[in-house]
Amino acid sequence: MENESRRKMQRRKGERRGEERRKNFDRRQTQVLLENGRKDRRSKERRSNEDRRTGERRLNGDRRSAEKSLSDRTKKDDDENSYEDVVSGRNAVLELLKSDKDINKIFIESGEKHGSIKEIIARAKENKVVLVEVDKQKLDLMAENHQGVVAVVPPFNYCEVEDILEYAKEKNEDPFILILDGIEDPHNLGSIIRTAETAGIHGIIIPKRRCVSVNSTVAKVSTGAVSYVKIARVNNLNETIKKLKDSGLWIIGTDGEADTLYYNQDLKGPLGIIIGSEGFGMSKLVKENSDILIKIPMKGKITSLNASVSAGIIIYEAVKQRM
Repeated sequence: MENESRRKMQRRKGERRGEERRKNFDRRQTQVLLENGRKDRRSKERRSNEDRRTGERRLNGDRRSAEKSLSDRTKKDDDENSYEDVVSGRNAVLELLKSDKDINKIFIESGEKHGSIKEIIARAKENKVVLVEVDKQKLDLMAENHQGVVAVVPPFNYCEVEDILEYAKEKNEDPFILILDGIEDPHNLGSIIRTAETAGIHGIIIPKRRCVSVNSTVAKVSTGAVSYVKIARVNNLNETIKKLKDSGLWIIGTDGEADTLYYNQDLKGPLGIIIGSEGFGMSKLVKENSDILIKIPMKGKITSLNASVSAGIIIYEAVKQRM
């Protein structure tokens, strides 16, 4: 009996040890599974991170490649668009072709050709100027209001004041010069140059500072007159005026407060006419260096004229007197 009880106790102990071993085994298995799960997650995370980094590297590489490609295209476009200067508009380009000025290239809008474009093409071929057909967007980048044609030209070739005086001497005429003090609007400068050319003025003098230079807008507004007018650009306008006076020219300044009306002033003989800026007129020193000051009478409430209009009035009074 006692032996039977002992065997039962040993059997129960064995069953408990077996149960504990199974529990321990299950625990270890669970831990292994959990660890494997964690490893799988870490592995997946690593792969995901690697894939993300690879994707980012590829994206960055593609971006750098695209940026380089864009940079290369932009540089190429910049090279193609690094025009020294341009002349746009049909009349301006046509007059340019008629003159003896250098033309690097002429861009024509692609498509059907009508009107004066045909003459431009014919003259360009005759002068052996390179013609390039491009779309309108290309021309829009080069110039405004181009009318389908843009000529690429070297920078404007300014002359010396002595060249203007020599030109008058060659024509056996008294020098007739226009001096511009502070004209900053290219449209005004273009209009003045156009008027000066039609009036037979021998040349125009502008300062390097406080005055617009001859650019594509000036050339277009002048309808090509810049191709025929001698224009000198000087460092010191007052010193130039003194040299002109030493050369025998009378310097006539225009000023709204002058006592003499323009049509009462003798404008014959060697002459330099000064036109002041659109808003402020002549500078103080330029006014002091003038021999005579004249004015245009004003009857309305507006007390000043556009600079190009003032220039036209005075220039053609001089032309009338000199005929």
